[in-house]
Amino acid sequence: MDAPSRCAAMTNPMFSRLAPSAALGRAGFRFGARGTHSARTIMLGELTELLATVPPDAAREDYAAAIVEENALGKPTWVTRDVSRKYLTNLYGLDPGLPLFRVLRRLWDADPPGRPLVALLCTLARDPLFRSTAAHVLSLGEGEELLRAPFSAVIRGAVGRRFNDSVLESVVSRAASSWTQSGHLEGRMRKVRRRVAPTPGAVAMALWLGELQGFAGLSLLDSDWAAVLDRVGSEMLSLALEARRHGLIRACAAGNVVEIDTHRLDPAVER
Repeated sequence: MDAPSRCAAMTNPMFSRLAPSAALGRAGFRFGARGTHSARTIMLGELTELLATVPPDAAREDYAAAIVEENALGKPTWVTRDVSRKYLTNLYGLDPGLPLFRVLRRLWDADPPGRPLVALLCTLARDPLFRSTAAHVLSLGEGEELLRAPFSAVIRGAVGRRFNDSVLESVVSRAASSWTQSGHLEGRMRKVRRRVAPTPGAVAMALWLGELQGFAGLSLLDSDWAAVLDRVGSEMLSLALEARRHGLIRACAAGNVVEIDTHRLDPAVER
């Protein structure tokens, strides 16, 4: 069963088993009823500009200074700079004290082609509102159009009456844009589903997130994080072994026994 078919067959929403915990909070996950997509997309362009400016060994304060004081993103006013700092921090942490950001930063430099998917996976971990859109988008068959009314209904179901219709429509547009930036959707006005091509870095991050959530062995290959990459089961295993060849994770398979260890992906753990 391919990833879109798998998602369509699910009886529970994606990430329904992702429950708040102290360990996930310390790693950088965010939970609750709110999310950055009420105001922004995944801001892939801004993140790319920022990480091209700030060195990998920078401190949390350096990221804020680069955005606000040095205007690394080219914003016209101090206010717009600070707003960008706020939303990028909400989406990605921008703090080497957070394991989630440390892993993103390592993979950003190790696997440039995987950056859109790595950014998307990080956003799914940190934006509960955006996370609520995953099942619908991933359930679409390749070439199927993302219809606005059903997508709007999915988000309305997640937020209730907290958003008025105007805000809801803005969230729909931002979420669709984010899935387009990641490569899951294609097109401007008419957006259709495309199957993404995950790189070793994106695969390593999906497995790392799954392991943080408590999955292990074969279940890691069928987690919701793997499904975000449009690969599950044997396809995901092949990609995991490729990530191992790139030195990102440890993985081995013998018959029905699969062992995967992603701990070394975090630079702090590797040291």
